[in-house]
Amino acid sequence: MAQQTLEECLHRVELVRQEIGKVLVGQKDVVEQLLWAVFAGGHALLEGVPGLGKTLLVRTLSQAFELSFQRIQFTPDLMPTDITGTNILRVDEKGQQAFSFQPGPIFAHVVLADEINRATPKTQSALLEAMQERTVSAGGVTRSLPDPFFVLATQNPLEQEGTYPLPEAQMDRFLLKIDVPYPTEEELKAIVRQTTTGHSARVEKVAAADQIAEIQQAAREVLVADPVLDYAVKLLLATHPGEHSVASVNQYVRNGAGPRGVQAMISLAKVRALLSGRYNLAYEDVAAVALPALRHRVFLNFEGEANGIRPDQIVRDILDGMGMQQA
Repeated sequence: MAQQTLEECLHRVELVRQEIGKVLVGQKDVVEQLLWAVFAGGHALLEGVPGLGKTLLVRTLSQAFELSFQRIQFTPDLMPTDITGTNILRVDEKGQQAFSFQPGPIFAHVVLADEINRATPKTQSALLEAMQERTVSAGGVTRSLPDPFFVLATQNPLEQEGTYPLPEAQMDRFLLKIDVPYPTEEELKAIVRQTTTGHSARVEKVAAADQIAEIQQAAREVLVADPVLDYAVKLLLATHPGEHSVASVNQYVRNGAGPRGVQAMISLAKVRALLSGRYNLAYEDVAAVALPALRHRVFLNFEGEANGIRPDQIVRDILDGMGMQQA
């Protein structure tokens, strides 16, 4: 990787950060993790209480990138064809009838799946093929989705009435899960000033699809030494109960992360290393991405659920046990 290419990547990403900062107050860690997902070519799940700017962040991100954007508001009566599209009967000027495919909102570069846990499992599963294969099958025809393609989903962790928790298989298809924290006192003041004065920032498009692809390719070329890869694999295996696992894993964990967990950690860590101006992966890169990459892949048993244990606590215990704290 040429030094000039690295500098161009870093400059382009900084421009994206600046454009997002025009609209979104604070949430720097959230923005950074979302950029990790984009440049790693994966999907992201954002979880936080209402009003924290999750939807605004995703919309602003699509505006900063020169990409098409669609928002899908998930509700209990949403049908799979409302997402993927369907064949409709058209009549031409001569009165002849023919079926034609009407694409759904999934046919966009950036798809915001808002409150994804409000739709039924049948509708949620309509995203499975799109997220994994990046294709949509309808009417016996398989159609490719735009490239790049990202599903950025949001969900509210507080309100459980009338919701359908995502199945484990679908959770696993999100490259990372981002916890959106509550703003600080100073950030709240800035939010009020920005939103109650008629101020409206204009977001400029600073990165096109081909430039995103260049950054993704540069991230894939980041070198991974065997000891660092060993560390990531051991970190993944440590999420499973067993003789060599930390006490909290054996006590509270039902199932640990699958192979996609280590794939996610390495992919995200490569992007983090690149955005830090390095060509090689370090232990701290893997440790830094462990929480967002694993928190939705570690499943608690009854005792863990009953005691209010969070997967984040489990992952931190594992990092501490391996002598590496999350950066």
